[in-house]
Amino acid sequence: MLDRIISSAKYRVERKKAFRLYSEIKAVALLLNRSTGFPFEKALMKDDISFICEIKKASPSKGIIADDFPYIDIAKEYEMAGADAISVLTEPEFFLGRDEYLHEIQREVSLPVLRKDFIIDSYQIYEAKVLGASAVLLIAALLDTDTLRQFIHLCHELGLSALVEAHNEMEIESALKAGARVIGVNNRNLKDFTVDINNSLRLRKLVPDTVLFVAESGIKSKEDIDALKKAKVNGVLIGETLMRSRNKCEALKKLRGDA
Repeated sequence: MLDRIISSAKYRVERKKAFRLYSEIKAVALLLNRSTGFPFEKALMKDDISFICEIKKASPSKGIIADDFPYIDIAKEYEMAGADAISVLTEPEFFLGRDEYLHEIQREVSLPVLRKDFIIDSYQIYEAKVLGASAVLLIAALLDTDTLRQFIHLCHELGLSALVEAHNEMEIESALKAGARVIGVNNRNLKDFTVDINNSLRLRKLVPDTVLFVAESGIKSKEDIDALKKAKVNGVLIGETLMRSRNKCEALKKLRGDA
């Protein structure tokens, strides 16, 4: 499945380049404000654990997650409920995301917005800047260390944060060597989609406290949050649990321990 997603991403980028030249998207991105203060990273620097709430319509492992998908209303609901940042899927084929979702959401909320996609070309990083993202997901499994380093550097030059996703020890090592300031451990195995929250607890020990740490996927309860807090995790990225909840404010309050 991962190979199919990557092939689709490569095809999509080449089609976009034919529609809007690389030189054009780069020029537009470089005209935008690059002195952002990195709000996504600031959102993860609280004394308490931070919540990155995700907006996605579907996933390869779960199929359609939300038939009704008022994405702007969902973003506003997350903000009202006390989310610290918002993650938006823009991958169209397997997650039914759209670039427009991110662009429209970032205009309607004051929270930093993460572009969650399969980034395999610097074109997509310039594009994320133009769309209004505050941060970009970079998946270590898709990029060698040198490319990862180049992409992180480009993100920082543009005023974007890079959330570098890892799933195992080798990917953590690559992320650290590449200069990641934020590392997210995915508790979902991208090859077989199995989920184990202990993956974050186990790999947390390999990441120094000077690097922000985010736990991603499979987080469903206050007990999960408490275990991650105890391990000194800075933030959690929660998607399906919230997207399947009719009352997202209440669901987030329960996870935060406010309900």
